Amino acid sequence: MVKISAVILTLNEERNIGRCLESLVDIVDEIVVIDSNSTDRTEEIAMRHGVRFIKQAFLGYIEQKNFGMEQVSHEYVLSLDADEALSPALRESIISVKNNFQADGYYMNRLANYCGKWIRHSGWYPDRKLRLVNRTKGKWAGTNPHDKFELESGSKILALDGDLFHYTFYTVDEHKNQVDNFSSIAAQAKFDKGDRSSLLKLIIKPTAKFFKSYILKLGFLDGYYGWLIGVYSAKSTYLKYLKLLKIQRR
Repeated sequence: MVKISAVILTLNEERNIGRCLESLVDIVDEIVVIDSNSTDRTEEIAMRHGVRFIKQAFLGYIEQKNFGMEQVSHEYVLSLDADEALSPALRESIISVKNNFQADGYYMNRLANYCGKWIRHSGWYPDRKLRLVNRTKGKWAGTNPHDKFELESGSKILALDGDLFHYTFYTVDEHKNQVDNFSSIAAQAKFDKGDRSSLLKLIIKPTAKFFKSYILKLGFLDGYYGWLIGVYSAKSTYLKYLKLLKIQRR
């Protein structure tokens, strides 16, 4: 049986961290929390669960996750965000894998809870994530704020049964605030990569994003919240390219 370390990133996650940690009971052999200097009860709640709590000023989403990978004791790592939790079915899948680890990484489907509703369309499900990995075979990469774990070429990847629950937003205002924050990060990251915006992109990109989310990805089947997800996805895209355009013109 292999041993698994869990790595969780936190920043003021007092309402989520307990649920996340409870879902890991009897599943992992070590839990390391990388905290970006929370000012709420995150540390107090986490310490009740016997975690190793490390304070690290935020380095960037990708950089913070790679830092976390360097702090664990075991080769196999389960990487979670504080607003995520293992479903019962996913717990059983991971237990089975521990007894017979056959791959360098395992995908899992992430199911989002948006303002109390489970979202099964809108391009949000199945939101496949590579979260259980052999940390010696890859690293976190991507473009901030959207990280992804990249395994070495030729690595073997399998899928796990069961969903990773993701408690995204409790209110629409939270979604609105994240859109504003993430669009700023994404715009700067795009500029740093050499991407550029234009007036044409300001029109086409958001429109295409809404059409994809609400029509092609059947967001209308998610009802009112599917509409909101489509609208805010389009707004996020618009703000990203607007802010990129402003950076270009400095």
